Amino acid sequence: MTVALKERIDRLGPWFHNLTLDGIETAPDHPLGDYPRFKWRGFAEVVPDDLSGRTVLDVGCNAGFYALEMARRGAEVTAIDSDPRYLAQATLAAEVEGARIDLHLMSVYDVARLGRRFDLVIFMGVLYHLRHPLLALDLLWEHAVGERMLFQSMQRGSAEPAVPAPDYPFEDEAPFLQPGWPRLSFVERRYAADPTNWFVPNRAAAEAMLRSSGFAIEAHPEPEVYLCRRAERGEAVEPPPRIAPA
Repeated sequence: MTVALKERIDRLGPWFHNLTLDGIETAPDHPLGDYPRFKWRGFAEVVPDDLSGRTVLDVGCNAGFYALEMARRGAEVTAIDSDPRYLAQATLAAEVEGARIDLHLMSVYDVARLGRRFDLVIFMGVLYHLRHPLLALDLLWEHAVGERMLFQSMQRGSAEPAVPAPDYPFEDEAPFLQPGWPRLSFVERRYAADPTNWFVPNRAAAEAMLRSSGFAIEAHPEPEVYLCRRAERGEAVEPPPRIAPA
């Protein structure tokens, strides 16, 4: 069984999620270390230990690390990814774990096809891979998020939070020169050798995009990670307290 499983894991490689399946690590030499397990430890406390009776959607599930964690906590889990290989990895992982996860080959832009909202939507490590990131957030607000969303995006640039004024005169260019002004950097070619890294926000931009799409930030447990509540669009929401970089 273990030899056969190791062969199946190898056939589906390379793996970005380091999962432990029947004692076998899928990415033991991951350049980031034990990823995403070590990352999860930094914000796991914002998700209830008991999710019995709750529904969860994992958008861009990759090999299924977060989907499996939610299933272990008793949630009814749906997971989507637009990459067939990642979805095959998640299928194998769910099989080995004995987890019931409803898996779909689907882009975030297609979430309306699911025809339902979820108590918790996990949208981590996806935004900066999208050519239309704000559209994705809008679609999640409109069609998928029922209560809360766990969000993460790579951030670069200033970590200074910002609350822009309601309006500025046309001739005032000063706000755009402020270090903490929301910026979404476009990557024309590659960043970190990855041609799918398209838009990388600074902290202020990530938070502004969330607010603009109708999400109120409830917790900011570590850099880049936010727990958000589905709010009304245009609702005045103060940014979370500033945290020191890790």
